[in-house]
Amino acid sequence: MRIHVATDHAGLELSRSIQEHLAAAGHEVVDHGPTSYDPLDDYPSFCINAAAAVVRDQKAGIESLGVVFGGSGNGEQIAANKVTGCRAALVWNLDTARLARQHNDANVISIGARQHTLEEALGFIDAFVAEPFSRKERHARRIAQLAEYEATGAIAGHQID
Repeated sequence: MRIHVATDHAGLELSRSIQEHLAAAGHEVVDHGPTSYDPLDDYPSFCINAAAAVVRDQKAGIESLGVVFGGSGNGEQIAANKVTGCRAALVWNLDTARLARQHNDANVISIGARQHTLEEALGFIDAFVAEPFSRKERHARRIAQLAEYEATGAIAGHQID
């Protein structure tokens, strides 16, 4: 599987270790930056680039997911979710990592680098990558509604104020 990774200065060391772990597990890892430590760097472009690459890959039929990091993971998740077709989930334990895939078919996860140990982050990522989307009708229906709103600003049969 191809896994796109992005961070900011807060997650740079964690990102490097995670990229090594993913590569050792046989994944193709694409680093969207940064490549060096800069305490004033800005995460949006890094995370948007990673999310856009995941969406492009998936549209092309390439099995692909993304992982983004920052101090809390919040801003990185928000940035990734600005990309049409991206479903980024902030994960903070194994259940949220699994459920992001199982129920939401998330294609990107965000992790707070200052909130978790390397071992915890690796566990979240491994659980996320291993967990398939359940394909249950109710989950597929909800994801389709989100995609419809993203494309049109409306959800057929539902009131959007």
